Amino acid sequence: MKNIKKMIQKILRSFSQDIAIDLGTANSLVYVRGKGIVMTEPSVVAINQKTGQVLAIGEEAKKMVGRTPGHIVATRPLVKGVISDFEVTEQMLRYFIDKAQKGKFNLIRPRVIVGIPWGVTEVEKKAVKDAARNAGAGQVFLIEEPMAAAIGARLEVQEASGTFIVDIGGGTAEVAVISLGGIVIAKSLRVAGDKLNEDIIHFAQEEFKLLIGEQTAEEIKIAIGSVYPQKEKRQAPLRGRNLVTGLPEEIMVTDEDIRHAMEKSVKQIVSTIKTTIEETPPELLADIMEDGIWLSGGGSLLRGLDTLLTKETKVKTRVVEDPMTAVARGAGMVLENLDELAEVLVETEGLEPLK
Repeated sequence: MKNIKKMIQKILRSFSQDIAIDLGTANSLVYVRGKGIVMTEPSVVAINQKTGQVLAIGEEAKKMVGRTPGHIVATRPLVKGVISDFEVTEQMLRYFIDKAQKGKFNLIRPRVIVGIPWGVTEVEKKAVKDAARNAGAGQVFLIEEPMAAAIGARLEVQEASGTFIVDIGGGTAEVAVISLGGIVIAKSLRVAGDKLNEDIIHFAQEEFKLLIGEQTAEEIKIAIGSVYPQKEKRQAPLRGRNLVTGLPEEIMVTDEDIRHAMEKSVKQIVSTIKTTIEETPPELLADIMEDGIWLSGGGSLLRGLDTLLTKETKVKTRVVEDPMTAVARGAGMVLENLDELAEVLVETEGLEPLK
């Protein structure tokens, strides 16, 4: 009787829409088993504070940032990679799960793998799992983002050799050395894309007495931002409010200005990477010197970061293919190959093969 029940569950499971989610501070990506990445949305929720009603989630909510009446607030429910507002995160996850399933009825609630920063506390892990379950997930499993990024980049994480991965997202920069399917040494730094935006905002105020918003800082960082001098000089208009006159103003800024604005935070990231190299066991360090350092996440797209790290660490540094989706792809690959990759999950209690 027990075997028959298990067989029925396996058959029903084969029809379920199991999901992997890269739950990021800035953006969230959703991978559906058998389909690949089906959704990329900003991790933003717009709420009517008078009624408590959620007005928009994702792209629609991001459009409202800085443009809403006082009682409508566009907020990010995750700060530095961890949940800061449980109820709003739950509603955002429900939106992602429902949209991924496109209203399809499932006899069994989907299994969900969620990417989390390395080194989060047990309380923070529980918050993610509870939020996902309340949002409609059946079983919830967690994978650390550096591990997911390495798998997504198709690096040999299960071999007895060292793999060095740096994942720079919106809220955190994570550095990890991986071997035999586990993280040997890792460091998580709460300095990443959002902090670089803050640096640009502060720089505009200090240097030009210009008040700009978060989105403007993000746009200028993408347009001309670099961390190492480039052959081609870039400049772009920066628009905001003059803090002296109170009137709108536009000034031209150069890539050198933005590089100077982000310099202190970039040095922190570089320092963390160098410290991790210093603490890496010699046997694994030999592998890393041969294979190099791999960069993933949106922050890895900063112009010249690979060149800067190669110069500072004396280790060849490269950006993985499609770094923005590496974590989601990696979590999805685990979802597709649970028999072979279950060991990379944070915990596997209650896990049965999907196939």
